[in-house]
Amino acid sequence: MSIISYPSRRQVLLGTAAAVAGLSAPSIVRAQSEPIRLGALNPLTGAGGSYGPTMRRAIEGVIERVNGAGGINGRKVELAGEDTQTNPDAAVRAARKLIDVDKVSAIMGTWASSVTTAVAPLCWESKVFITTVSGSDTITKLPHQGYLIRTQPNTHLQIQRLGEFLLSLGNKKVFVLAAQTPFALPSQERLTEVLKAGGSEMIGGVIYDKDKTSFRSEIDQALKAKPDMIYLNGYTPDVTIVLRELYKAGYEGGKVGQAYAVNQKLLESLPPEVTEGTYTVAQSPSINSDAYKRLATFLQKDVLDPYSCQCNDQASLVCLAIAKAGNSSGTAIKDAVRSISQGPGEKVDDVVDGLKALAAGKDINFEGASGACDFDDIGDILTTNFRYEQVEKGAFKLLKIA
Repeated sequence: MSIISYPSRRQVLLGTAAAVAGLSAPSIVRAQSEPIRLGALNPLTGAGGSYGPTMRRAIEGVIERVNGAGGINGRKVELAGEDTQTNPDAAVRAARKLIDVDKVSAIMGTWASSVTTAVAPLCWESKVFITTVSGSDTITKLPHQGYLIRTQPNTHLQIQRLGEFLLSLGNKKVFVLAAQTPFALPSQERLTEVLKAGGSEMIGGVIYDKDKTSFRSEIDQALKAKPDMIYLNGYTPDVTIVLRELYKAGYEGGKVGQAYAVNQKLLESLPPEVTEGTYTVAQSPSINSDAYKRLATFLQKDVLDPYSCQCNDQASLVCLAIAKAGNSSGTAIKDAVRSISQGPGEKVDDVVDGLKALAAGKDINFEGASGACDFDDIGDILTTNFRYEQVEKGAFKLLKIA
């Protein structure tokens, strides 16, 4: 009969301690030296393709500055980038890769509301933080558990400012031609409220399939209502067609669209007489700030779109939140992001300055190229300015920023 000898309790404890010393210490060192992995998910192609490449470059610029300054708490940052194609299905596949393969802790820069709506659940289920420039009210009403912030004003605020602008122009009868998007119906409902409160009225609206090649039947409905202003609530490709067909139909009333749709690409694709007089409204970056000027120099552009400015700030916020938390997980970013973007801390507008201040034990309040980055409990931006322009002879003329 063989005799089995069991180790004493002391031997077990000593063996366990040795195992911990032999395995945990290298693991801790490895975790501290491993790169921080972040993701960029932008519309490099599709309806948002006019903005996506510059949005991506703005994010890359922040990461380059951070790594050039030594990283975050000594750790380099790796950026994995994917194209949403401005398509929810493609965006979900891209987000899955960023989360499951690239192991990112944050995804930055989604643009279309339909894309963000599709991608956000993947993020909060995986405890990955997401930052977006999408405007639909429904996005921050999702059960995202704090794993989402947006730097773009929501639909409620955007349409309120649009309605007030139309009232200031004296418009009495407004018609909406809107692409089928998550914000189409909420936009029309909110605009109806604002106009009614100001003594004007919404006299009708049509929601269309943005992938159609002609919108003549929708335009006929609009013209039959005899509006003095038509709100073009779509994206650049479909709004381009709508404007051309409105011109051919002889419409001479007012036209207004969001600046992300009525943009420089649209102006270049249409004769000046087709776009003449069209108004645009957009969230305005902080154009007089050092952060804006710094980004403009980096991107080699005189005028920046709001989304690139917001992406610059989103990447800065994520990096600063990681530095503040001392942890790169999505949960750590979620818990720390407001502590570095709002409150009584030292004002900083540059990610490197912010990292230095945090390393020195200071509290900071980051304000970037897009302006103040203060968020409410559900992740909506609290305050921002708007830019109002009008097309004159094939170019945009600034009316006001307020």
